[in-house]
Amino acid sequence: MSMRELVGTTAVVTGASRGFGRAIASALVGAGVRVVAVSRDGGALEELRGKLGEEFVPVTADAADPVIAGRLIERYEPHTLILNAGANPLTRPIQLHTWDTFRTNWEVDVQQVFHWVREALLRPLTPGSSVLSFSSGAAIGGSPLSGGYAGAKATVRFISAYAAGESVRQSLGIRFVSILPKLTPATELGESGVAAYAALQEVDVPTFLRGLGPTLTPEQVGEKLVELSGDPGLDNLAYLLTPAGFNPL
Repeated sequence: MSMRELVGTTAVVTGASRGFGRAIASALVGAGVRVVAVSRDGGALEELRGKLGEEFVPVTADAADPVIAGRLIERYEPHTLILNAGANPLTRPIQLHTWDTFRTNWEVDVQQVFHWVREALLRPLTPGSSVLSFSSGAAIGGSPLSGGYAGAKATVRFISAYAAGESVRQSLGIRFVSILPKLTPATELGESGVAAYAALQEVDVPTFLRGLGPTLTPEQVGEKLVELSGDPGLDNLAYLLTPAGFNPL
């Protein structure tokens, strides 16, 4: 499917009320896509609908609910799923976590990807559809102050790859791709992570950010996710996403 052929299709975006999800939803609507936006923050969704218009369909729900994925896929028959929802991890050394704080991203990030990917295969989505799941650069380099975050994001990548294998085995024609954005201070999650790792290195935040290099912005992520949605040639199983674009993994 080309960018032009995206016009008039439907995408579901989870975690659409803020950060990357909000930017992705806005970029997709701008590209002529109807966006079904899922978030627990109904007020933020309604505020965004006021800006984006009728092609933005707000759904106040928990993306990790085991029922919501099947219900919305059945109702809206999306061409694109963008699984962005995730929890903001508690940033502290491993010994200061409890099991409940450690497993937060498994219960949210991993669970929502599992449910949506499973439903995409069971229905199945139509041939040529895409399921784009947000992992993290932490899945490669680790994240020692974020409890189970890095392991959860690595598992998101594995689930996406397993589903890609099933799509091939069953000749479904569904594309499954995971995206691993680099750490950025431009989101609430990234801002807290940057502050924590700057403190760990005993430097101030501006010094830490200079070491990171150019900042990845939500607007860049939105632009790149539209590109990925509309370009079937971007068919690797996983991509690292930086301000310079996609790097296949």
